[in-house]
Amino acid sequence: MTTAVNNDSLRQQLQAGADALALGLHDDQITLLMDFLVLLQKWNKVYNLTAVRDPEEMMTHHLLDSLAAVAPLRRQVAALGQGGAAVPVRLLDVGSGGGLPGVVFAVCCPDVDVSCVDTVGKKAAFIQQAAVALKLRNLHGIHARVETLATPFDIISCRAFASLPDFVTWSRAALVAPHGVWLAMKGKHPEDEIAALPADVSVFHVEQLAVPGLDAERCIIWMKPV
Repeated sequence: MTTAVNNDSLRQQLQAGADALALGLHDDQITLLMDFLVLLQKWNKVYNLTAVRDPEEMMTHHLLDSLAAVAPLRRQVAALGQGGAAVPVRLLDVGSGGGLPGVVFAVCCPDVDVSCVDTVGKKAAFIQQAAVALKLRNLHGIHARVETLATPFDIISCRAFASLPDFVTWSRAALVAPHGVWLAMKGKHPEDEIAALPADVSVFHVEQLAVPGLDAERCIIWMKPV
């Protein structure tokens, strides 16, 4: 009974957060995100996907934190779609770990084809399992080093993965030029990392994020090849 009440409370928190972010999520998407949270808790006991153990902390620091980037992602996807491309926008989430934000993106943006790459086999296997369990045909787990990927992607994202210079350098080969972009989720504005970016990479927007229930600085650094 305690678990049921707790899950109900977490669902209400998730719904309130999604509403605060004006994401317009359907009930089935909220259910998928809750099912993902349960799956993450279950696998985390064995495979140590994330250091965060408490379900309430997972909600704020992982799910809601990732949800804060959904609206900006949707705007970028819409901008890419203005070219009239018939194929779906392809997104690569680098160092996805427990699927954050990759799985959240796949649930909230069903028209985006999301691949999550991680060098740790058990983490890539978890993404594959999540895709099957949640019936997300637009979600894929890849066990590889990102620098070995040559398949082109329109958007390459990361969350707490590496410094900006390392992120763009390692993932460069997988980016579609010239329209491809990088989406890097960061905490405080990383001035030193931006200053250290290669000369052929441009920051075209720094977007501040407000995470419901989390009193912490968050932003997205949007980058593109010059």
